[in-house]
Amino acid sequence: KEITDSVTPPPPKNYKISSAFSYNFKLALTPKDLTASEIDLRLGATWLDKRYVQQFMYELFKTPPVQKGKIHVNFSEYTGEWNITGKNTVTGYDVAANTTYGTDRLNAYHILEDTLNLRDVRIYDTIKDPDGKERRVLNHNATTLAQQKQQAIKDAFRDWIWKDPQRRQTLVKQYNELFNSIRPREYDGRHIVFGGINPEITLREHQLNAIAHVLYGGNTLLAHEVGAGKTFEMTAAAMESKRLGLCQKSLFAVPNHLIEQWASEFLRLYPTANILVASKKDFEGRNRKKFCSRIATGNYDAIIMGHSQFERLPVSYERREQLLQDQILEIEQGIEELEDSGAERFSVKQLERTKRSLEARLEKLNNTGRKDSSVTFEQLGVDRLFIDEAHSYKNLFLYTKMRNVAGLSTTDAQKSSDMLLKCRYMDEITGGRGVVFATGTPVSNSMTELFTMQRYLQQDLLDKGFTDSRGKHYSLNHFDSWASIFGETVTKVELAPEGKYRPRTRFARFYNLPELMAMFRETADIKTADQLHLPVPEVEYHTEKALASEEQKQLVQELSDRAAAVHAGQVNPKIDNMLAITNDARKLGLDQRLINPLFPDNPGSKVNMCVENVFRIWENGQADKLTQLIFCDLSTPKAAAAAKRDKTAMAAGNKVAGGTDLHALGNLLEDIKPDAPFSVYEDIRSKLIAMGIPEREIAFIHDANTDAKKKELFAKVRSGRVRVLMGSTFKMGAGMNVQDRLIALHDLDCPWRPGDLEQRKGRIVRQGNKNPTVHIYRYVTEGTFDSYLWQTVENKQKFISQIMTSKSPVRSCEDVDETALSYAEIKALCAGNPLIKEKMDLDIDVARLRLLKSDHQSHQYRMEDDLLKRFPEKIKENEGFIAGLEADMKTLAEHPHPMVPVKPAAPPQADGEQPDAPAAETAAVEVKQGFAGMVIGDQTFTDKIEAGKALIAEIRKGIKPGEPVELGNYRGFSMALSVEDFGRTIVLTLKGQMSHRAELGDDVLGNLLRIDHALNKMPDRVTALHSQLDNLHQQMKEIQGEIGKPFPQEAELQQKSERLAELNAQLGIEDGPAPVGERLLAKDARPSVLEGLKRPVPPKQKTDKPKDYRQER
Repeated sequence: KEITDSVTPPPPKNYKISSAFSYNFKLALTPKDLTASEIDLRLGATWLDKRYVQQFMYELFKTPPVQKGKIHVNFSEYTGEWNITGKNTVTGYDVAANTTYGTDRLNAYHILEDTLNLRDVRIYDTIKDPDGKERRVLNHNATTLAQQKQQAIKDAFRDWIWKDPQRRQTLVKQYNELFNSIRPREYDGRHIVFGGINPEITLREHQLNAIAHVLYGGNTLLAHEVGAGKTFEMTAAAMESKRLGLCQKSLFAVPNHLIEQWASEFLRLYPTANILVASKKDFEGRNRKKFCSRIATGNYDAIIMGHSQFERLPVSYERREQLLQDQILEIEQGIEELEDSGAERFSVKQLERTKRSLEARLEKLNNTGRKDSSVTFEQLGVDRLFIDEAHSYKNLFLYTKMRNVAGLSTTDAQKSSDMLLKCRYMDEITGGRGVVFATGTPVSNSMTELFTMQRYLQQDLLDKGFTDSRGKHYSLNHFDSWASIFGETVTKVELAPEGKYRPRTRFARFYNLPELMAMFRETADIKTADQLHLPVPEVEYHTEKALASEEQKQLVQELSDRAAAVHAGQVNPKIDNMLAITNDARKLGLDQRLINPLFPDNPGSKVNMCVENVFRIWENGQADKLTQLIFCDLSTPKAAAAAKRDKTAMAAGNKVAGGTDLHALGNLLEDIKPDAPFSVYEDIRSKLIAMGIPEREIAFIHDANTDAKKKELFAKVRSGRVRVLMGSTFKMGAGMNVQDRLIALHDLDCPWRPGDLEQRKGRIVRQGNKNPTVHIYRYVTEGTFDSYLWQTVENKQKFISQIMTSKSPVRSCEDVDETALSYAEIKALCAGNPLIKEKMDLDIDVARLRLLKSDHQSHQYRMEDDLLKRFPEKIKENEGFIAGLEADMKTLAEHPHPMVPVKPAAPPQADGEQPDAPAAETAAVEVKQGFAGMVIGDQTFTDKIEAGKALIAEIRKGIKPGEPVELGNYRGFSMALSVEDFGRTIVLTLKGQMSHRAELGDDVLGNLLRIDHALNKMPDRVTALHSQLDNLHQQMKEIQGEIGKPFPQEAELQQKSERLAELNAQLGIEDGPAPVGERLLAKDARPSVLEGLKRPVPPKQKTDKPKDYRQER
């Protein structure tokens, strides 16, 4: 029932497993070996031996022999840093280093070192301001050219690394040993008998298996579909763990607004459980110490508290101090190692800066750490931690050599660092078995979130890493080591929100995903909708398209003008920037009155379409009191206190200004203007009331500002007393259970994250909904940014679906993490540019052609391997078989059965008549085949029948499975008896240079005939082997003719790739030339890199050259 990844205990000494069974069992467990075409190996992979990188460097850059003694590649296993010594000794006459793969500002060895360290190349100039101060400015032209050279080096490495067959076989074997050797454990919980559980509740199979995962596995991530019943899974796992003695006290940290709901569900599953539920008052200053003391001294089955309360449980001063001291010690050892390896001063200074930062934090801790005398987290006695909606803690700081990579948190989020400390403590006291995370969206925006989850739950695995067959250890503790195997970054110089150009690095693709997910699935219990088959209603999706009004069309063009002004640097970023433009674009797509309340109410707007749909569904569902949800993240109603202060809005008819729950983009703006005194929420409510819906049946989630009010509101929705509930994803998403009568859900606007959309959907497509079919309406205003935003979220969801799948994940996928529109996207959407359509079609064609080319290369590699290894080995093997059989045929001929004369019977004679002697002597002598004799044990049998009987007698003595019994010899061949097929088949093996098998029965003479037949088949076997040999030689000739053939559609791929590059450039500079840096080549435009390499580097200008700091690390 279970396949385990743990070490299996050795069998008893007298127990033997047949080699065939052992081989088949290993074969069933071991993942299939990957081939070179399936493995993505890029520069910077920390498991790649530095000698290969050095060989590549010498061959590509044509390093002169005299320079090879100075230029070497080094790798520090401790810091994960690559270093190329002697890179500054390159002469200016080296064409490969300074022209082909380098520039006059940065030679190829510098670029290669940055590439190995996953850093994008940047070149800065130092200029003087009028006041004499120096500042560093990015040189767009030099940076773009250097990055083209960097891409050319990457492409050359991809072509080079697999070309040599011996190198290819070595690296493929090493990769399979390191990363393709994990078979995640499968859990079966059907045998678990729960004590004290509510007998009226039956857990589903996936819930039982998840509980088994928690009980028998290590730290666990319950990554189940929204609405899969994770609450019951964690509850039962905690209670069963305590019953079995695996833990004594469990603590549940849940979203603040779900504390009471969690407690209710806990007691519904375990009515007699002794639980302690935290309230807001318990964590007030005077009560917190008392409450923590209750936790520490009480014998509770579970403690349930909110996330914010959990974060106020302090980790001990000593633990925080020890963590900082360990980090400082680690940095000091790194500095020492870098200095010993002769690394550049810059790398050392970078670590010294990190050390000073940690020392400052340690000093601050020493000054303030001992003031709070509260009970610490370690003193609570908690030995199992359950975190619901764990994606709330995804922003965890990590150290990386990469610069400014989107999606990587470079700030120390207090709640995430606190969570990490508590997880480490739980690992210490439980051996990595004490933490359970639960979330329906473990990856909500970027693949880097997987590494964060692994740091929380799989720190031991990241520390241990992998060890190859040579005993060499590879750690994944550094993010850069992890990213070098599974991710690839690209850098573009693009327009920043404030209107300035800056390089932006982001993860463009993730590779080798099946191996990453196999590692992740050791802790992650992933269950998707197609696996669960939950009793949820069917969904019908409706896309409601509203035409843009004249005012909206005009404002869209104005947005284009604003973007152009920001793009040209003509506006102060505090007045207008790309984030503000994006935010206004979202508002405009929702309702034009959010821009100016004086604009007319467009009858065909998506808000009015939503109102009509809500009323129609309300009217049709009156008999059953069916309910509806409306999600809108923009223009949310203000809180009561803010509404009272908004006198203008009150005077205008009780309409309050939105803005308290704006999307995070709005929060990023320093001086964002408050929404006008118009609220979409109030507008919808007033229209629905005017159409006949009673006011008491319409509610805003924002009005329920306490847990008690929320509980009351949710009960009203479940009973049908409130039939239209409006709210934002933040307030009405994760954890809200009001699905009983829900018939329709309306997505009035589009959230940025796919996880938000999934949480919205999870409110209606949920167990307990009484409706067999439900409807989800999504509203789009054509001609605005709505369609683009929906497309962006769809692309993100496709990326996440490729990872979080029940099937084997794709080998690579694009990453999407953008949160603001770029200038090019705004211009293209505003202009309705037809080039967008051409670009989308070309994207599909180029992707298809690249797939075909990848397959072509895969076949080429496979044929080359066949030609150099598999076929020669097979030919040699067959030739050996033929030689052995011919030798055995000779032995058989030397031991024939003797020919025995047979005397004819004398004819009958008359009485007294004498036989005719001469006639008898001249009669023909008949002969027959005799018996060559058989030796069994120490006895030789010359009589065929006696030999057959002796053979059966030996069989009846009994033969142990797996232990062949030496019997004797026959016609020059040794004999051995064995049993196969679970004792059903008796086999006699005759051994010469080859083995010959005969299955025996209980027929005395029949067994001898079978033995002779097995020996007499040798000529047929030789003939068959000769035929196979001829076939192998013929296949080798055919492969030789195929190897080296070019990809037949290479010209088409080249042409379409170049056209795609042209379109990308045109869409990026539609209104005039932009700085060259902005036209940094994307992955789709790589063919143009080769064209760039063919162009000569322009001659140096004889001007005052600014001070050159080379690059920033």
